[in-house]
Amino acid sequence: MVLEKIKVKHSFSDAAKTYDRVASLQRQIGRELLNIDTVAHLQGVVLDLGCGTGFLTQELAPYCDKAALVALDLAQMMLERCREKMGAKSQYICADAEKLPLRAQSVNAIFSNVALQWCYPIDEALSELHRVLASEGTLLFSTFGSDTLCELKTAWANVDDCVHVNDFYTLGNLQSALENAGFVNITLKRIRYLRQYANVLELMQELKHIGAHNVNQTRSKTLTSKKALKTLISTYPKNDVGGIDATFDVIYVMARNGTG
Repeated sequence: MVLEKIKVKHSFSDAAKTYDRVASLQRQIGRELLNIDTVAHLQGVVLDLGCGTGFLTQELAPYCDKAALVALDLAQMMLERCREKMGAKSQYICADAEKLPLRAQSVNAIFSNVALQWCYPIDEALSELHRVLASEGTLLFSTFGSDTLCELKTAWANVDDCVHVNDFYTLGNLQSALENAGFVNITLKRIRYLRQYANVLELMQELKHIGAHNVNQTRSKTLTSKKALKTLISTYPKNDVGGIDATFDVIYVMARNGTG
């Protein structure tokens, strides 16, 4: 799978105004991410990669009394939302994770909350993170795993053969990519979150509001017909209360730069 990076950028810029209203799962994931390892002793330069509207940046700020906090995002509008919340507590960079405008070994800790799945394949991004991370520096991130939206993907398969749901990583994919990039002391943790929605349209509306569009280059370029949508809705399984469930498969990663 190859993602259209310019479409990723535009999707998240468009979602900047609505993101916070519907991103409760992303906030839950971010809090779990910070529980994996202590952040009480952050020093040097701390990078929030794919900061979005600044939720994780805000959570990190109290631990950065002795560190310089940097918020980075591909989408300028997301970065502006973060700046509105954080002001002078952070520095701001609009850039691509695969082409970081940072010096080698200039960052002491990198945090990223459900952002790196938009770098697919992830290899180039991990190489860049390894390059800018100081020796023994820490990388801590969350990303969506391969079972994410499996119910939606199965329902779409009953409609046509087009790709309607982005593919995400397996544990094996991530382990290999991290090792190949030079990371060591790798720890992977997987949690599946089951979210309930009134119907398929509510789920799709939420995905739109958080900017999680299908950005696969092989996706259908035509609008979904009423017939296709009707088939999708009718084949998506109902839960016990008449609504639908959606799986969000989340992988939490902690690793260190083994250079030294």
